[in-house]
Amino acid sequence: MTENIFPNTLSVVIPTYNERENVIKIAQYVEQTLRIDYEIIFVDDSNDDTPIILEHLIKSDPHVRYEHRENARGLGTAVVRGFEIARGDTIAVMDADLQHPPELLTYMFKAIESGFDIVVPSRFIPGGDDGGLNLNRKIVSATARYIGKAALKKLRPISDATSGFFMFRKDVIKGVTLRPIGWKILIEVLARGNYARVAEIPYQFMPRAAGESKMSMQEQWNYLRHLLRLISDSPEDRRFYFFAMVGLSGVFVNMFIYYILTRLGFEVKLAGLISAMVAMLINFLLNDKITWANVGNNSVLTRGIRYIITSLFGIGINIGVLHFFYYNFKFNHILSNLIGISCAVGWNYLINNFWTWSSTGEDKRTSVERQTVDY
Repeated sequence: MTENIFPNTLSVVIPTYNERENVIKIAQYVEQTLRIDYEIIFVDDSNDDTPIILEHLIKSDPHVRYEHRENARGLGTAVVRGFEIARGDTIAVMDADLQHPPELLTYMFKAIESGFDIVVPSRFIPGGDDGGLNLNRKIVSATARYIGKAALKKLRPISDATSGFFMFRKDVIKGVTLRPIGWKILIEVLARGNYARVAEIPYQFMPRAAGESKMSMQEQWNYLRHLLRLISDSPEDRRFYFFAMVGLSGVFVNMFIYYILTRLGFEVKLAGLISAMVAMLINFLLNDKITWANVGNNSVLTRGIRYIITSLFGIGINIGVLHFFYYNFKFNHILSNLIGISCAVGWNYLINNFWTWSSTGEDKRTSVERQTVDY
């Protein structure tokens, strides 16, 4: 990142690809809106005459800078390049297609000045509207949002985490290596950035004024690849998926032993107890070597004791739920045991994450305050 920072200056990063009809309009709208020190940075990958128009634009508008990339392509990497050359201590990102209303930049900047680290205009809070999207785009957008929330913990508090319109303090990405794939750069900032307070303000998504949408099946595939990369790079999120896989293997062990024991004539509760204890031992060994690998502060004995205590409570939950559904509701005993296992898994992950393997201090995330701000 450049060290040439201009305090109290807003850098508006706008990636462009064949947006010849829009670049002058967006620069004019921003100029009409902002009453603060600002710069507009166009990072352009066009193969039409957009660079020629931008060259004329910088001569008539001193707020405008641009960089044309000959051998690079991609909205995410274009935005990151804009971050690298931005001079302001606050950065905004918006599209060139006029679907993001420039008049919101003033309100977003005020929210930053009031102490928020990131400001996200949202279509999905009271006062917001995604009317600029057709039905197909709405379905794709909603699917992407919910997949992201399911995959990454830091996206869950944000109602519009896949937006291309946002603002943040440059310190949020200081010392952070951004590695976006495709077009959803906000999820990259949210997943990797350092921040504590996020504001959402309502906005109405506008119809595209000119040009063509860049969304394609390739970009949707890139989004899924991006999520997988973020999961892989996030110990906290990766840990849950490892735990789930280990837990799934434990389910098979548990159910297999339980089935054998019940076939041998063991009473249902005793079979459930024995099978759960065997699965508990195997799960501890796998979790210690895979899920919470490289933990060095506590001994294996200490971790094992904590894990056993946690799991004994989990076994109690498992047996209690099994008993409840089997004896009270006459559910099939295998189904009842499966329900009990599911309840115990949630308990085991939470307690083990915060107690059994807590001593390393790894991945202790500052809680994020998310607040809706009216304007």
